[in-house]
Amino acid sequence: MARKKIIAGNWKMNMTPSEAVELINTLKPLVKTEDADVVFCVPAIDIIPALEAVKGTNIEIGAENMYYEEKGAYTGEISPAMLTDVGVKYVIIGHSERREYFAETDETVNKKVLKAFEHGITPIVCCGETLTQREQGVTMDFIRQQVKIAFLGVTADQAKTAVIAYEPIWAIGTGKTATTEQAQEVCGGIRRCIAEIYDEATAEAIRIQYGGSVNAKTAPELFVQPDIDGGLVGGAALKPDFGQIVNWK
Repeated sequence: MARKKIIAGNWKMNMTPSEAVELINTLKPLVKTEDADVVFCVPAIDIIPALEAVKGTNIEIGAENMYYEEKGAYTGEISPAMLTDVGVKYVIIGHSERREYFAETDETVNKKVLKAFEHGITPIVCCGETLTQREQGVTMDFIRQQVKIAFLGVTADQAKTAVIAYEPIWAIGTGKTATTEQAQEVCGGIRRCIAEIYDEATAEAIRIQYGGSVNAKTAPELFVQPDIDGGLVGGAALKPDFGQIVNWK
């Protein structure tokens, strides 16, 4: 069975609530498709107006992060129940920027992944290597470790519904994109890693995105690769170009 593409925008710390609604209204007619799931992962303060703005469209709204506790004295954090209560279906977990600036670890990523599944939220689990790691030839060792720890305690049935986003850190916001061959090689390696943890059926079902300076030019070549099931798109998700990425065929 062919996997349906999933193309998600990671808005990062951009767009006020009013700007978010304006952008969504611009993008709505441009991202219409039945060939892919389309997700806008937006800053927490934009979630509710964004959900209102996408009503009646093919767009789902996701969060950029969440905490792994149900509630409590965690000032500034957002719980999974808060997300599900308003209708959020996806959450980005373990983005390299969260790891770099906010001290997230493989272990906290795992806790968040388990909590997302508990609440019926689909995690978009991020992994990716630095330029030094690539140059030292340890890319797959490092990514396999990230994936294996992230999926600790996750059942095969849960894993089948997850999304993994491979984002080489050296290609995020730098304008550098991994070559199509590099992206496919790592995404294929991630799929083999999932097959080792679980089985072939789970590996065949899970969707793996490529992220890292994806744009309207690079998307078609990336998305036809056998192990790349869409993209996690940064800067280009904030522009009308996102419509071309979604309708890449």
